[in-house]
Amino acid sequence: MKNTEIHAVLGALAVTVGFWLAVGSTPIEGLVAVALAVAGLLVWQGTTLGRLWAWASLLVGLDSLAWPIVTMVRIGRVTQQPDDQQMGEILGAVVTGLFAAVFWISFAWGLFRRVQRQEGEAVAPVQNKPAPKTR
Repeated sequence: MKNTEIHAVLGALAVTVGFWLAVGSTPIEGLVAVALAVAGLLVWQGTTLGRLWAWASLLVGLDSLAWPIVTMVRIGRVTQQPDDQQMGEILGAVVTGLFAAVFWISFAWGLFRRVQRQEGEAVAPVQNKPAPKTR
């Protein structure tokens, strides 16, 4: 296995754990399908380690963003009027999920910018010649 493939598997594992935490009870076949799909996406998009982890961080951020939504839908299916304990669970999911989502999406954005800057520097030719003097 190449180095990027190992990192793609690790990134897919991190995203799958985040998906499992957000969704809750999911059959193992569903988790395997998510892991394989994410690993495929990371191998396809992750031409470099920086780009691969930027995509993985973005997907973890989307997992975190989905957590409060899934919690509200799950509780909404059980009852029309949530009790105090359920409202506390929703509040905890919203606060924690949004904080984590903002962190991971911002982290991914920074990684994407860093990779873009590095690729731009690699493409631009380095010129060490001084500028010609004009009279």
